[in-house]
Amino acid sequence: MATIATTSGVAAPTRLFLAMKDAALGALLTIALCFPVVALRTEQDINNQLILQPRWSWVFIAAAVVFVGRFLVVLWQGRTRADAKPRRASALHISGTASKALAVIGLAVLLAYPIFTLSMVGAAGSIKWIDNFGIQVLIYVMLGWGLNIVVGLAGLLDLGYVAFYAVGAYSYALLATNEPIKDFMAELIGPNFWPYWGFWLCLPLAGILSAFWGILLGFPVLRLRGDYLAIVTLAFGEIIRLVLINWVDVTNGYAGVSGIPRPSFFGLPFNASDEGFAAFFGLEFTPLYRTIFLYYLILLLALLTCWVTIRLRRLPVGRAWEALREDEIACRSLGINTVSTKLTSFAIGAMFGGLAGAFFATRQGFVSPESFVFMESAIILAIVVLGGMGSQLGVAIAAVAMIGGTEILREMEWTKQVFGNAFEPTQYRMLVFGLAMVLVMIWRPRGLISTREPSIFLKERKLVSGDLVKEGHG
Repeated sequence: MATIATTSGVAAPTRLFLAMKDAALGALLTIALCFPVVALRTEQDINNQLILQPRWSWVFIAAAVVFVGRFLVVLWQGRTRADAKPRRASALHISGTASKALAVIGLAVLLAYPIFTLSMVGAAGSIKWIDNFGIQVLIYVMLGWGLNIVVGLAGLLDLGYVAFYAVGAYSYALLATNEPIKDFMAELIGPNFWPYWGFWLCLPLAGILSAFWGILLGFPVLRLRGDYLAIVTLAFGEIIRLVLINWVDVTNGYAGVSGIPRPSFFGLPFNASDEGFAAFFGLEFTPLYRTIFLYYLILLLALLTCWVTIRLRRLPVGRAWEALREDEIACRSLGINTVSTKLTSFAIGAMFGGLAGAFFATRQGFVSPESFVFMESAIILAIVVLGGMGSQLGVAIAAVAMIGGTEILREMEWTKQVFGNAFEPTQYRMLVFGLAMVLVMIWRPRGLISTREPSIFLKERKLVSGDLVKEGHG
């Protein structure tokens, strides 16, 4: 980046030389990174031995692309720095009116999404688009909004958020499958009502249990900040996963919990029986009904998460979260109780993670520790950071881009027409996605939507760019 800075205000030949030098260094770095991952390919011969197949043409193509791209970028940045007037770092500003309009349009699109997919690809093809794309994206939108309370609003770096996701999933699985618990709940609310309200009772209980574990995590880390807080939360997530693996008598270890009841429409199961949903309404049975019901269920839970978060931001507890995020010392000097502020953020964020976990359990019908590894926490945190910490709309956009984008990249069969039938696109989809992530973070280091709209303002509400705000390490 030092080379780019020196291109401002210099002669054109010197600028060309500096751009060529920078591009050449980038090409050499590409060659170094591509060896031996891209340059050599291992294949198995008829003697069951691995042999190396050179692919130096791929390396040189990648180096040429980097050279040309870097050359043009340096030239463009040098020209704009030399000619343009100094200005502050730009950010993606969205006014309150535009944000409300986008919210209304987005809600209309979400409500019409199943109907649109049905009309476009039919009943058979729409199951994949509603389930793998719609439901999967909404789960991560809900998880991103839950973690946004902890990271984006309170400024507490949490690398173990998947632990609350796991607690919610296993809480619902055990409540729904453990016979003593089922008998107790049936006696409590009546055996005739338990089949109708089993899911709707287990869902809030799973959220409450996750909030309890969020408070347990919050107490030991009250005095920790920054990197130390991240390490402890990472350890907490691994502890929960190891407990799920080793507490075999309760969690069944690696085998997981199976036979989790599928959700019903207030007692009407989505099956082909005479008491099922289709028979009750006089419809022809299809598994699509359950998929559409699950879609609108997770949409309702995600909207509930968003609504509660927006309401909390306007309350004193929400303003205390934002004060803690900006500067904990100043927060203490104002008389704000940082203990309760941190605990409420952990508890409420964990509760929404638990609700998402309970939905995941009933959707899959099976849970195991392998579904709650550290990579899940990393993905959720990446969604929050990419979207813009504290931005509800930004987190939703980032979840659609990250989760929906990776699913769409599975459908890259057209690349075989370019690189040959031996090319396997699924092996490179994460590489393409990682490159896109790097480019976006270079373009928007503070996230896609890096503005902050104050909850309390004097005379006029003004959006503040995240580049102009110093974040603390609460």
